[in-house]
Amino acid sequence: MRPINLIPADRRQGARRKMRSGPLAYVVVGALVATLLGVTALVVTGNQIADREAEIAQLESEDAAAKARAERLAGYVSFHNASQQRLATITSLATSRFDWERVMRELALVLPFDVWLTSMTGTATPETIVEGDASISLRSSAPGPALELNGCARGQEAVAGFVQALKEIDGVTRVGVQSSALGKSAGAATSDSAASGSACQEDPAVARFQIVVAFDAAPIPVTGRAEE
Repeated sequence: MRPINLIPADRRQGARRKMRSGPLAYVVVGALVATLLGVTALVVTGNQIADREAEIAQLESEDAAAKARAERLAGYVSFHNASQQRLATITSLATSRFDWERVMRELALVLPFDVWLTSMTGTATPETIVEGDASISLRSSAPGPALELNGCARGQEAVAGFVQALKEIDGVTRVGVQSSALGKSAGAATSDSAASGSACQEDPAVARFQIVVAFDAAPIPVTGRAEE
């Protein structure tokens, strides 16, 4: 059967009428959307916080493990530092030790026949004091190892030749003459075994000298040693 609409045509307007709900529906939908967005943001923020807390906990655990390991290795570090300090000290002592034996050998080779020594002192630093020996004042100008020589020579020319010979010793950087005088003006008496046993200052032809031989290029020792 075919359906028949019994409503008059002029009253058939229900299908084309506007919604009668008003703006309330839009407000409800907007509130639902805002609530959904808020819940979503809350969930995302909560997840981020949980991730950060897990990361912090992991870092704290790693830090505690690193500290524990450092405490276990502290003894080895102290031992290593002590070993390095001792090695540095030994190296410094080894490199600053002056070869006096070599210097004595070379001095014996360059000593002229007309020059003889009455005293000789070798010190590593000017502060080194040799008991019973009078230091030459010129020694204070040499900060490193140096020889202090007191002796006699057959004339001033022999003294000058001896000064030149001293410069030939390996490591010598300068030779200073504190004094060189003939006869009685030279000072205190000293034996002259090469001149018939007479004192050198009593012979007008014999010069008494005081010479300082400096080794400025040599490392300054940690502790001074003296030889006479």
